[in-house]
Amino acid sequence: MGYSAEVIKRAKARLAQEKLDRELENRQHLALAYEKVPRIRQIDRQLQQTMLEATRIAFTPGGNVVEAMEQAKQANLSLQEERARLAAQHFEEGFLDDGPICPRCGGEGYIGTSMCQCLQELCRQEQKKELTVLSGGQESFSQFRLDFYPDRIDPDLGVNIRAVMERTFQVCRKYAQNFSAKSGNLLFSGDTGLGKTFLSACIARTVADSGYSVVYETAGHLFAALERAKFGGSDDQRREVGKYTACDLLIVDDLGTEMPSQFVTSALYTLINDRILSGKATIISTNLNTEDLAERYNPQIASRLRGNFLRLAFLGDDIRVKKNWGL
Repeated sequence: MGYSAEVIKRAKARLAQEKLDRELENRQHLALAYEKVPRIRQIDRQLQQTMLEATRIAFTPGGNVVEAMEQAKQANLSLQEERARLAAQHFEEGFLDDGPICPRCGGEGYIGTSMCQCLQELCRQEQKKELTVLSGGQESFSQFRLDFYPDRIDPDLGVNIRAVMERTFQVCRKYAQNFSAKSGNLLFSGDTGLGKTFLSACIARTVADSGYSVVYETAGHLFAALERAKFGGSDDQRREVGKYTACDLLIVDDLGTEMPSQFVTSALYTLINDRILSGKATIISTNLNTEDLAERYNPQIASRLRGNFLRLAFLGDDIRVKKNWGL
């Protein structure tokens, strides 16, 4: 999963703290057990002594290593069984289990060079925190209301507005629920206040809940971050913008509201092209149609959007106005 450097950093910090908390808890439980049942302390000392004795014999000339190890093994098994009985008699189940926070990686977060499931889950949680900034942070497909869209024919397009929006909604929900590395790209196109940001946020949450890495960014913030990283940015800033190409799903909201410049056009083309070539999914929402996009940026970008993105139309009247007026 292509989580951002900042998300991974926060997840690692949480894992390290959880590891320390578990180690402290284990020490506290052991100290309480020694105080309440002194025999447990004696058993732990005997366990150490039997292994030390077996090691001493193993390095003594003429010593019977096999016999010494077998005797140590039998003595340890007997002591461990007694310890388990005492723990069960005096404490709740698991009280003296001193295992690490994660049995797979020992709380390190990685197994070799691969990220462990424990760190992946923390990354997923940290990523979801970032998504809570979207529209209050409570978006879900169940909240989408088709009755906000008029059941009438659009005079310019000759299509039923509500029918178009029902298709758009169904495509978005299916896309989110069945998301995979091969889900492809979506282009949300329509005027302001028609639900583009809301459905983008619904998709982001559903896909993130499935364990995929999602980056949601407004066009203005995205290009500002890319520009800072390119022109005099710190190493951390340059690493952080790597999330835009590495994440499983990139959502760029409000394309066309950023300040136009040659840098923006170049960065947009590179970003779209790189993600297409790597097979990474992208969702772009904009108030512009494809002709406007070609004029604002360049024909190459418009061509990429036409040829590699499924365009979903957003029609109707400004929903936010209706909500504000209780319509």
